[in-house]
Amino acid sequence: MKPVRVVDRQIWRESGLSSGRRSIPEETAVALTYDGGTYAVMMATPQDLQDFAVGFSLNEGVINSAVDIESFDMVPLDDGVELRMWLSKPKAHRLQDRRRHIASPTGCGLCGIDSIAEAMRPAAIIEQGQQFSSEQIMVAMQNLPMHQKLNIETRAVHAAAFWGFKSGIVALREDVGRHNALDKLSGALARASVVASEGIILLTSRVSVEMVQKSAAIGAPVMVSVSAPTALAVAWRMQRVSHLPPLRARTDSKCSRIPTAFHLEPLPMSPIGEGSTHGT
Repeated sequence: MKPVRVVDRQIWRESGLSSGRRSIPEETAVALTYDGGTYAVMMATPQDLQDFAVGFSLNEGVINSAVDIESFDMVPLDDGVELRMWLSKPKAHRLQDRRRHIASPTGCGLCGIDSIAEAMRPAAIIEQGQQFSSEQIMVAMQNLPMHQKLNIETRAVHAAAFWGFKSGIVALREDVGRHNALDKLSGALARASVVASEGIILLTSRVSVEMVQKSAAIGAPVMVSVSAPTALAVAWRMQRVSHLPPLRARTDSKCSRIPTAFHLEPLPMSPIGEGSTHGT
């Protein structure tokens, strides 16, 4: 399945109605299965799906490294795609225990009593990594749009990229879902054995707490986004290290976006406003 479809379109503007063709991204159901059992079904762009499978598995804590997946098959279906993974025995046993726990009858209305605790799990602890200046971060963000091939064609997808001081943009993944794009990036870096502590994660989406969790799981010391964080992300005491000047985004509306860089330093969690000076 191709990630883009060309369709007929009509545009109404002050000058009147015009017709033509345009590209739009595909969105399809992607089932992630382990050892024959379905774990999750995500709506995603059907591109870089092996990266997605590996990255999702890493960020969900199903595996610790890409080698924990002993075999992988991508099976096209009438209504979507199934990503079939078979795990090493230790990981398979752990996943079975986790499934039984999630199926607990006492629940919060989602997937068992521990689902809220799982959603609020602490971010991974990151070792001291490479230090970056605001000028380097601006260079990284300015190089991002030219690598967004799918977005250049459709203007409708998110991107997550990894930038290194010596190598520039090492990998970039795109998807209709911002979480999916970051999962794909995670899988791409893991499969290529990239040392995440030597670079920056670049995002074209807002910074919600799960994006922090996923970025921390990858191991990059700095995450940069074109958007502001959510209140919960701030409550997690992310330390903003630089607020950069406006960056002209390459969009039809020509709006300015202000990229903000965050140092993913693990600090004790406290409610907003109780002695916190970070992220203000």
